[in-house]
Amino acid sequence: MVLLVSVRPGAAQTAASKPASAKPAGTVRINGSSTVLPLAREAVRSFQASGQNRGSRFELGASGTSAGFRQFCAGRLSIATASRPISGTELAQCEARGVRFIELPVAFDAITVVVHPSNRWLAQITTAQLRRLWNRKAEGTIRHWKQVDPTWPDLAIRLCGPGQDSGTFDTFNKAINGQEDNSRRDYTASEDDDVLVRCVATNPDSLGYFGFDYYQSNRKALKALAVVGPRGPVLPSQATVQQSQYIPLSRALFLYVNERDLQQQPLVRQFVNATLQQGTAVAERSGVIPLPDSTYRLVAAKLYRNIAGTAFDGTLPVGLTLGKILQRSFAEHKQPQFR
Repeated sequence: MVLLVSVRPGAAQTAASKPASAKPAGTVRINGSSTVLPLAREAVRSFQASGQNRGSRFELGASGTSAGFRQFCAGRLSIATASRPISGTELAQCEARGVRFIELPVAFDAITVVVHPSNRWLAQITTAQLRRLWNRKAEGTIRHWKQVDPTWPDLAIRLCGPGQDSGTFDTFNKAINGQEDNSRRDYTASEDDDVLVRCVATNPDSLGYFGFDYYQSNRKALKALAVVGPRGPVLPSQATVQQSQYIPLSRALFLYVNERDLQQQPLVRQFVNATLQQGTAVAERSGVIPLPDSTYRLVAAKLYRNIAGTAFDGTLPVGLTLGKILQRSFAEHKQPQFR
């Protein structure tokens, strides 16, 4: 699903009728991760409320991280939102089209495993149980809770999860099943997290996973499970993520900014600068987990120094502490020319 809206001060209108390749002058086109959409929406709202650039126009999309990168590397977006780092294939696509970018971590996330709130018998789930339930071999065979754990009831499971264009799909399956594409396909899939929320919230025997911000916004309709990983059973929260306890389903969230647009469109630079300056407040109001204040200053320095490219070499880091992920993100600053 693609949600494409045009946002102006005091108004919102659908812009789906515009050609996908159009990038109108004076318009900032942002598309990609549905997990990052609430942050992007709040960043736009905050920027326009400040009156920094009256009449500024933004088009926000939520087609999934992978779909967003396809548009970004084709030169159709000023900013790609992403719930994982850019892949090696996507790097090659950007390079082939001459698209250079600045990679900016802007928040943390916890991929949250949820069940219906009426579920009174399940409070935690192990990574092994998640693997048994979600890996490709489970397709068509693991249909009941009891098949995952013999102590669980013999009830049919309704599974709800991200589609293949989602960065959450990639990260979850790499962390749980060992490969980004190692997933069963017989479940309700969507790149629209609101669809997944409704899938779980309306089915008593359901289980799903998606970004922490959508759980936060729907706490009364969902029940989060503690995930039993290397630190034991841990519930997703701002504290457990920031303290690197919620492993392996913690991750960083990113903005990828087109370098040419950053240099040639003052509105793009103004918007990104304002978002980083208000990073903690924007993250908290949108329901995602903020970076430390000192890290937002470091991200702003990376933008100011125009440090292009990715710190992840086209790989998807899972199981790392968030401190190590951030350390990789800013390794460039250790080079002599940036000291």
